[in-house]
Amino acid sequence: MRSIWNGAISFGLVSIPIKLVNATESRSVSFRQVHTEDGGRIRYKKVCELDGAEVAQAEIGKAYEDADGTMIPITDEDLAALPLPTAKTIEIVAFVPAGEIDPLQMDAAYYLSANGVPAAKPYTLLREALKRSERVAVAKYALRGRERLGMLRVVDDVIAMHGLLWPDEIRAPEGVAPETPVTVREAELDLADALMATLGEVDISTLHDDYREAVEEMIAAKAEGGEGVAPPEPETGGGGQVIDLMAALEGSVRAAKEARGEAAPVTELRPRKRTAATSTPKETGAKKSTAKTAAKKTAAPARKSTAEKKQPAKKTTAKSTAKSTAKSTAKKQPAAAKKTAAKKAAPRKRSA
Repeated sequence: MRSIWNGAISFGLVSIPIKLVNATESRSVSFRQVHTEDGGRIRYKKVCELDGAEVAQAEIGKAYEDADGTMIPITDEDLAALPLPTAKTIEIVAFVPAGEIDPLQMDAAYYLSANGVPAAKPYTLLREALKRSERVAVAKYALRGRERLGMLRVVDDVIAMHGLLWPDEIRAPEGVAPETPVTVREAELDLADALMATLGEVDISTLHDDYREAVEEMIAAKAEGGEGVAPPEPETGGGGQVIDLMAALEGSVRAAKEARGEAAPVTELRPRKRTAATSTPKETGAKKSTAKTAAKKTAAPARKSTAEKKQPAKKTTAKSTAKSTAKSTAKKQPAAAKKTAAKKAAPRKRSA
């Protein structure tokens, strides 16, 4: 990686020669301004407003505009002569816990590389000291014509530096919070906690820029003579409508669980036990009435089959009648009754 700044880290009386390289890069798709009628490039010319002549980059200098509009020329020699100790030095001023740095102050990120073999030992010393102390170093440095604030921390085996905004460059969040008083219920907080727990953690390295991929696909389609991609269908439902927050949270939890392959019911998360209790008796009663109806339906065919068995007995002979009567009454009558029925049936056979 190409270095953008050479200097040293001032660690007390220890000086560590380093090179500063960019730790980030932009992957966004860039566009050019063109004339819509013929596709010609639109370029900007730097023109002097006094004589209207175009000025080359080598002829352009710096100046400070005073309150009355007067231009005060400033040269590179003027800036280099300033008594600035951080012109070529990253001066560490303190070591603090990382939690004391407000993320709002975070700016550009850089890697600090040891410049030469002699710098390896003090570089490693500072790196290991930052690891063991679990702290970050707050430093001042100068880059691109101005003094800046930075934070040094360890990333793997490298010392990284985050540019920080000065405290007076952070705006106070006045007038940003909702002015209308809002009460949040415990049930809503419980569902919000359940949603956060369901979403869980994510590997940041697996996230990617969907918009950039869509732009690249659209450009590739148009380059092949196509018309790009079809526009997305408009979403149903008007915007700005008042939504049921509880229903939205429950739906979010359900969708998150389905996405993660979980099938736990969302209703268990709702702290409304009264609704579940009132619905239970109705369900029990329904089951009882269904059972009674089923019992009546099953009993009816039994009566019909008994009647069908008795009807053929009228047309059959006395012998078959006696046998059928004996069989049907055997289940309901005791042994003595069976003998009586047998005696009565015997004389009928002899008379016939």
